[in-house]
This record gives sequence, structure tokens and C-alpha cells, in this order.
Amino acid sequence: MRPLAAVLALQVVLAVVFITLVATDNVPFVDDSSDAAPPPPRPTVNRFNGTAAFKLLREQVELGPRPAGSDVSRRLARRLWSQLPTGRFERIPGHPRLRNVVGSVRGRDPSRRVIVGAHYDTKDIPGFVGANDGAGGTAIVTQLARTIKPRRMRPTLVFILFDGEESPRGTPDGQFERKGLRGSKAAARRHDEAEAMILLDFVADRSLRVPREENSDPALWRKLRRAARAVGAGPSFPDEETGPVSDDHIPFLRRGTPAIDLIDFGFPCFHKPCDDMSAVSARSVDRTGETVHRLLASL
Repeated sequence: MRPLAAVLALQVVLAVVFITLVATDNVPFVDDSSDAAPPPPRPTVNRFNGTAAFKLLREQVELGPRPAGSDVSRRLARRLWSQLPTGRFERIPGHPRLRNVVGSVRGRDPSRRVIVGAHYDTKDIPGFVGANDGAGGTAIVTQLARTIKPRRMRPTLVFILFDGEESPRGTPDGQFERKGLRGSKAAARRHDEAEAMILLDFVADRSLRVPREENSDPALWRKLRRAARAVGAGPSFPDEETGPVSDDHIPFLRRGTPAIDLIDFGFPCFHKPCDDMSAVSARSVDRTGETVHRLLASL
């Protein structure tokens, strides 16, 4: 009986250790990813519902490819419209099947306006579902709009989900800025009174690391990094710089609006079929959401 008692005692000890590891999110060799990379630490605050945002990310991916103007993209647009406070569509001149989805949250100083944006279309590649490139930023922007209450922030916040960021199928890379960025070009003209613009693009990938891309406004980026450190997400937004990226912030910069692009352009599945649910992380979504929430509160 003694050997049996020893085995039972060992099993009890192992069970207690396992329960402790699960409770503290420290189970070895377990992650919300399919590879062996450790998950990033959780933020030290909890003002943003990362679980709800990740659910919306998944819902978009389950729709399949969502190229601009497609029936599935227009169906997604209606879903996003219903999610945004004071949701509405805004036309994109010259593109009758495209439309931006816009919501807003009134600030304590309604004369001030800050835009938070992401694109909801996917690259028109067969089978491409854009979990990180499209769905991640869209989910975080939508959840931020649903989280922030009127008059909690100083500026009025305008949340814009851009259509037509990706250029049409077959467009040469050198013509991207001319034929892509269709929704943000229209929005930059329509919202040229904004004092700042914050763009979320590749912000959900598992190994999230977002240096400042060269076009992004340095002063606004410093505020973003302070916000990231304040919520415990500093390592995901390092004090580093990468080359310029053509993205939805460019039309705003060209009209004189300070803008930043949160984009992990080192993402290995850029415009590849592997940009699916296996490429994204709920923890990264949460870290980005908490960081941008804190940034908005500081403006």
C-alpha cells in the first residue's frame, strides 16, 4: 500500500502545480499559437475588451476573402455599421460599390477631432482571408469605439473603417498609391479638420513588434510609446524605426494632419495564405487595444 500512497500523493502535488500554472497563465509549452514562441505578457491594465475584439476578428475571417466591392465585403460593412456608435456609411467618389464605415464618440471638447482608422477590405487574392492584414485592425478600432463613453476623452473621436485600401487585382506595386487607398483618400478630404490620425494595420500578429515607420509623425509616436509603456506593452512598440510604408495614413499626412501607422511590416505572412487565424494572437490584440486606448486618453 505504501507505493500506492506515494503515487497518489505525487499525483495530488502535480495537480496542484498544474492548477497554479493555469491560473497564472504560465503553463509551459502552451500558447494561443501553433508554434513554440512564448506569448507576449498581458497588459497591466484592463480597460479594453480584447476577448470581444478577437471574437470580431474571427468573425471576419470566417467570412472568407473580403475584397473591396464584393458582396461579402458589403455584408461585412453592414455588420460593422451596426457595431459603431452613430454608425453611418460615407461614399467613396468614383467607386459606387465602395463605402467607408464611420462612427464617432463625442469628447469633452467637440471642437477637437482625432481619427482612429483601419481598413476592412482584403487583398484580392484567391483564398486570402487577412486575419492580420485587415481583420485585426478593424476589430480593435470597432471595439475601441464600443468601449469609450461619450465625454470620457477630451477630443471627439471619429472611427473610420476604410474600404478599398488594397489596390484592385493585377495592379502593379508601383501603382499602389494611385489605385489603392481609395477610402482613406476620400476620408482625408472629408475630415481635414482632424488634429491627428491613428492608423491600425498589422497589429494582431503573434510576434507583435511595431517600430515607428518612417512616415509616422515623431511627436505623436512618442506619445504612443509612452502609452504602451504605461499599460505594460512597451516591448511591442520598441524605440526603433523602419522604412516608410504607403498606407491609409498617407492621404492624411499629405493634407497636413499628423498621423501614425501601427504596422508590424516584418509580418512574414504579408499577402500570403498563411495570414489566417494561426497567424494572430488574442494577446496581441489586447496589447494594441490597451495601448491605443491609453494614447487617446492622453490627447
